[in-house]
Amino acid sequence: MAATLLERFQDYVSRNELFTKQDKILLTVSGGVDSMVLMSLCVNSGYKVGVAHCNFQLRGKESDEDEIMVQEVSRRYGIECYNRHFNTTEEMGLTGESMEMAARRLRYAWFNELCEKHNYTVIAVAHHIDDSIETFFINMLRGSGLRGLTGIRNHMGRIVRPLMFATRKEILEYATRKHISYREDSSNQSTKYLRNKIRLGLIPRIREINPRFPYIMHQNLERLMATQRFVDGAINNIYSQITDHQNGIFTLHLSGIVDKGSRDFVIYEILSSRFGFKGDTVDSLCRALVAGTSGKKFYSRSHVAYPDRGNIVIKKIEEWDSCEVLVQKGQQRAYCGNSVLYFEVCDVDSITSFNVRDNIALLDADKLQYPLRLRRWQDGDSFIPFGMTGRKKVSDFLIDRKISMAEKERQFVMISEDEIAWVVGRRISDDFRITAKTENVLRITKEII
Repeated sequence: MAATLLERFQDYVSRNELFTKQDKILLTVSGGVDSMVLMSLCVNSGYKVGVAHCNFQLRGKESDEDEIMVQEVSRRYGIECYNRHFNTTEEMGLTGESMEMAARRLRYAWFNELCEKHNYTVIAVAHHIDDSIETFFINMLRGSGLRGLTGIRNHMGRIVRPLMFATRKEILEYATRKHISYREDSSNQSTKYLRNKIRLGLIPRIREINPRFPYIMHQNLERLMATQRFVDGAINNIYSQITDHQNGIFTLHLSGIVDKGSRDFVIYEILSSRFGFKGDTVDSLCRALVAGTSGKKFYSRSHVAYPDRGNIVIKKIEEWDSCEVLVQKGQQRAYCGNSVLYFEVCDVDSITSFNVRDNIALLDADKLQYPLRLRRWQDGDSFIPFGMTGRKKVSDFLIDRKISMAEKERQFVMISEDEIAWVVGRRISDDFRITAKTENVLRITKEII
């Protein structure tokens, strides 16, 4: 007789050592079928749990009804339920983050706060096989390396995912059989989100070809994870052999990489996993190595790397470093600080709204001179803020906006020739605004990474 979902859940948790009866588990419960089933499975397995529910106030009455249901079910189970309301829209305006990024940062900061305050040892999230498959396709479409193609891990720090053995279909069938209350999020049907396009459009087409696709894909992801673990071991071994570390400066002696054909891959794995460099940046650095360029700097969020006589030197970014990167004409994205900027040139007639959030800049493309320069703002920088006629120092502009010291240190400007075109994520320069004479628009979108 086939094992029930409850039995498979208990076996999966035990076999993967996700938590024990001695752990105090914080369940993250949205009210959707996945998290409501997770709550049922944990309670019926005898684990000590509490529930954390986030109301992001993005869906009006729907969000409030989700909260009420989670509270009522938690009360029926006799378990503690914590609720918090977040002004997600305001947070997006302050940080320039996407909705998904802002909501993720807010909720995990709160979950960690609850763990510290109430002694929870584990945070349980209701991701399942289908979520992992969707993540695979998202990362593949974004050009991720091997690490991004391994799907979602079932254990990372105190965060565990005990439903990674089950499909969305199995979870839904269990909820129906056991009469488990849950609510549907109407935004799950919106195809404006990439994940939903994959969930509602791509995957159903693949399942038409092979109904067993989720199980086959799950096996593929497990093999990819095993491959990544093997690669990590090999990279760690190479790293220890080719790296000098003195006074906070790391030097990669590339002559120590025996297989020259895999050199760029080894560089990517080291720089991305240990120092946070993105693939595009590593690719540019590798091209500089081939060209024999020395001294040109490449930046991650926290480190700077540069070729030096055939080697790579890496160190923490100094306070005085401007972190300058160049943006060439036609380039589609660039990294600055903790953000990525996406560039798109379009006809002015294709712009449906000029009232955009601060994380988006609409500039007259024909007024810009390339390469554009992205760097941290400096004392003495000034520009004409959009809608004004006089120049204003960037320092005064940031003070007027009540920008915190930490945010000021991360503030970048984008420069065309010697003029600031955009205080990134804050305000464009009036000199580069769209006018009645504008024909081509450069649309730049800033996203926090």
